[in-house]
Amino acid sequence: MSLPPKSSGHTRLIALDAFRGFTIAAMIMVNYPGSWSHVYSPLLHVEWHGITPTDLIFPFFIFIVGVSIVLAYNKRLEAGLPKSDMYRKIIIRGIKIFAVGIFLALYPTFDFESLRVAGVLQRIAIVFTVCALLYLNSGWKAQAWAAAAILIFYWLSMSLIPVPGVGKATLEPGVNLAAWIDQQILPGRMWQGTWDPEGFYSTIPAIVTGITGMLTGRLIVSAKSRELAILWLFSLGFLAALSGEMWGWVFPINKNIWTSSYVLYTSGLAAMTLAVAMFFIDMLGYRRGTKFGIIYGANAITAYVLAGVLRVVFYRWPVAGHSLNQHFVGGLSGTGLDPKLASLMYALMYVFIVFIPVYFLYRKKIFIKL
Repeated sequence: MSLPPKSSGHTRLIALDAFRGFTIAAMIMVNYPGSWSHVYSPLLHVEWHGITPTDLIFPFFIFIVGVSIVLAYNKRLEAGLPKSDMYRKIIIRGIKIFAVGIFLALYPTFDFESLRVAGVLQRIAIVFTVCALLYLNSGWKAQAWAAAAILIFYWLSMSLIPVPGVGKATLEPGVNLAAWIDQQILPGRMWQGTWDPEGFYSTIPAIVTGITGMLTGRLIVSAKSRELAILWLFSLGFLAALSGEMWGWVFPINKNIWTSSYVLYTSGLAAMTLAVAMFFIDMLGYRRGTKFGIIYGANAITAYVLAGVLRVVFYRWPVAGHSLNQHFVGGLSGTGLDPKLASLMYALMYVFIVFIPVYFLYRKKIFIKL
């Protein structure tokens, strides 16, 4: 998704642009280490219950998608533009993002027999489409009630409904209700064999992450002043994160099944992060160091796709018997450097390699909308 349009205050929300860009850069960094055998633990997803900094990246991006929906469609609604045209564009965009996700799942072998239908872009496509249509047809109160109902329903269903074949409700990997539902209806291969972290059932609470972003966007465009918006945003974000932490005592924070506590906790942290960014970047004018994020954020989905396409060159093509990442990590490790540090250095290098074409697009004022 490209840069959002101007906010209702006629001033661009630079903090959101930078937040989007740094989030997608972080996503690329953790997805493409020099070696999966040598990665610092904060740069890995938690195995099951719990959370690491890496587990914040995906919900942060979905939260940003929700905020961007409000900024993109608020003025169109106020101008009385026909919804039918907006519906068509929303659905087409969702289909295109989903299709690109399928392309990356097939690339480069295009082995349809082992196709994984679930995926990051596929979840983004679903969340964007549902949230955008919801925004066009409901007010913030209805959206808030819908979010609360979904989170409570998901919690009760996962905690109380016995899983067929297991005989009881469980949250364990591969045998919980979300995994069972995905096994029944999700076509193709699942990431972990019996379950998928981007499966169908766990995408339902992920939609709420998008709704929290929309509620945040609504708060920003309707607040009497940016100062007041920041104060409310940080305060409500803190309460959401605290509520998620407390809910986690009975429904553990878990990215793999996108638990209700995970939604509140990560959305709260995302809201506080955006509030702090707005305070320093948009209010105080501290913009040094934001250009990198703004450029990445201008073509965020494009950057993600480029990283997936270029991986064939940097991770699979053999040079003298080994891939480039193996040469890099092995060479630096051979000098006595910590292999984990060498792996991180390669990941950062890859982020900057992807940055080159993204920077070219930005300079040419090309913003690719899928």
